Parts: sequence; structure tokens; C-alpha cells
Amino acid sequence: MAKDMTLLWGTGSPPCWRVMIALEEKNLQGYNQKLLSFEKMEHKSQQVLDINPRGQLPTFKHGDNVINESYAACFYLESQFKSQGTKLIPDGPAEQALMYQRMFEGLTFYEKLNAVIYYEWYVPEGERHESALKRNKEALVTELKLWEGYLQKLGSGSYLAGPSFTLADVVVFPTVGMVFRFGLSPERYPKLGEYHNLLKERPSVKASWPPHWLENPKGQDTLKDI
Repeated sequence: MAKDMTLLWGTGSPPCWRVMIALEEKNLQGYNQKLLSFEKMEHKSQQVLDINPRGQLPTFKHGDNVINESYAACFYLESQFKSQGTKLIPDGPAEQALMYQRMFEGLTFYEKLNAVIYYEWYVPEGERHESALKRNKEALVTELKLWEGYLQKLGSGSYLAGPSFTLADVVVFPTVGMVFRFGLSPERYPKLGEYHNLLKERPSVKASWPPHWLENPKGQDTLKDI
């Protein structure tokens, strides 16, 4: 079945990583894949645009079905391969409700992170203001404290929606991986640090760990004072 699947992806991209973790969890190894370079603008190549007119990664195809939005691809994989691999949507209403809530809050988390770490990428030089970056950093701190509180409430060793690994973890962990890659202090955010340590040892996460992070484990220090 995986042979009918094609993933075009970029290393270090949380949306790509979400889909790769979902594929691993559903035991769909062996899919066709091609690593593209953002630096060389390969995500704007004709190969990508033919499947994804937005020119974005991931670009994902299963047979004739194209699902490029990472959340949509994760839902699709769970729905089509429900009985295979890890069950990613819990049956219990309380855990399921929390899973959906955290999944979609994860989009806000990702957005607030990007507004800080990619500020200079998104905002042209003449339009940058220290006050705007300061506001973005304050918004990220508020967001990080929220997630720290969520994990605190669930207790040690918990996943984002409770005792089971779910789609919430599939889609939010790549953002958590990113905050620590960019220098967030686990001493300042111990619950997020604990969650990061728990998940980075999971086989699906290890198998899909961004290759350039493996080559250069040090990362950056953009968030060290956050």
C-alpha cells in the first residue's frame, strides 16, 4: 500500500515531519519520497506545482488522491488505515475531545513560534521593528506557558491528550522539537522538556528525525532567553 504513496518533503519542516510521523505510526514505511531543498527553492519546482499549486511542502499523494495539508494528510492516513499500526484517535469522548482541542491549538503554537524564529525571513528589512519582535516574543512566552500548564495538569509521562499517543502528539510534537532545536531552556519549561525527551525516543520520531539535525545536533540559540 505504501508503494502507492509519494511524499515530497523538506528537512526540519514541522508540517512535513507531522506526515512522516503519521506514516511511521501507521506502519506505512517504504513509500516513495523525495527530499527537496528550501534553500534552492525546490518547493517551487514544476514537480511540486503539478501536485501542489501552492508550491509548499509537504506534497503528498496516495494513488490519485492528493492531500497536501499536513493535518488533512494525518487525518486521512488514520481514517484509511484505521486497523493498521497505532490507533491515533482514541474512542473515549474525553480523550478524543482533548486530542482535537490540542491538535488545533497546535496551529496557534506553530504560528507564534514562526513569528519569532523566522521574523527576519518573513519581514523585509525596512519593515522590521524591535517592538514588533518583542511583542512576538511575549506572545510566544504566553503560549509556551499554556502548554507547560497543560502538561503539568496531565502529570508525568503523559501524552498531550492523556495516557495514549494520539494525532495531537503527531502534529504538535514537531513544533516542540523545533522550540528546543532553537534553544528553548528545558530548565525554564521542565514539563515541555520532559515531553520532548519522552517523544524523541519514540521509534516513529527517531525514524523521521530531520536529517540535517542529525548532521548538526547543536541547533541554534534564538530562544535561549525566552
